[in-house]
Amino acid sequence: MRSPFLLISSFHHHRFNLFAVRLRSTTTHAAPSRHPKLIVIMGATGAGKSRLSVDLATRFFTNSEIINSDKMQVYRGLDITTNKITTQEQQGVPHHLLGVFDPIQSVVNPLDFRTLASKRISDITSRRGLPLVVGGSNSFIYSLVSKRFNPKSDVFNGPDPGPIRSELRFKCCFIWVDVCVRVLNQYLSKRVDEMLNSGMVDELAEFFGSGEYLKVKRSGLGQAIGVPELEGYFTNVDGAKSEEVYDEGVRRIKENTCELAKRQVGKILRLKEGGWDLKRIDATEVFRTADSGGGRVAEIWEKQVVEPSVKIVNQFLEE
Repeated sequence: MRSPFLLISSFHHHRFNLFAVRLRSTTTHAAPSRHPKLIVIMGATGAGKSRLSVDLATRFFTNSEIINSDKMQVYRGLDITTNKITTQEQQGVPHHLLGVFDPIQSVVNPLDFRTLASKRISDITSRRGLPLVVGGSNSFIYSLVSKRFNPKSDVFNGPDPGPIRSELRFKCCFIWVDVCVRVLNQYLSKRVDEMLNSGMVDELAEFFGSGEYLKVKRSGLGQAIGVPELEGYFTNVDGAKSEEVYDEGVRRIKENTCELAKRQVGKILRLKEGGWDLKRIDATEVFRTADSGGGRVAEIWEKQVVEPSVKIVNQFLEE
């Protein structure tokens, strides 16, 4: 299955560019305030958050800057394994907290992210920019925007998670990009194969061969999906046949990626149940069409994901 976002990138939106111009004219560049407005794009891994954020920033809200809220992508290294957006895909949009921390020297926790991202938001809004927080780490998002964040209370995990706080530090517009579980899982499985074929194996070979893995094994980048699953293949500690160990590792990567997506959606639903006003955008048809080889992927993405997102953001900014 070709990535639906590759298909979208190669499509020329003549009709939709008119839509872009019309909507962009309604966008206001408001002066900084004590309670800045913040766009938060959330969703499961692979759902299209990064693509949507770049579409919004390049075509509609051109004063936007993106703050990464993926807890693995904050670290430097393993760009393919952690599926970082490439420089080319960023299309010139400023990206903050993306691949900037040394994984050996730093472990970024939710409280750290709250402090770091808050500084970026202040800087962006001081220049009359629009901050877009984009990523799948809901613990990072919660820590950033919750007014009464308690770093000692885990609101998502454990037998007795803390209560979700609905009071927010910022005026937030939450866009939840959602994809049907079955359709997303099919895409994620094929995406793993694409990542492995596009340099992930060589990237991990260098990571393990350099000894860096031993320094980050139990935290941070050492827990990125793909690293623990293929440890046996690259270290061959038990002398098992390499091909069998590799195949088992790939199976586990696919399984754990789908499990991650399931957990992420579960946390989003918990936020919604806790009173957060999440605007759900259903991108299922984009992935279903791409999987079937349909030629209308870009048009569907535009009509069912981009256009409603732009309307939501415009309404939020005009309030």
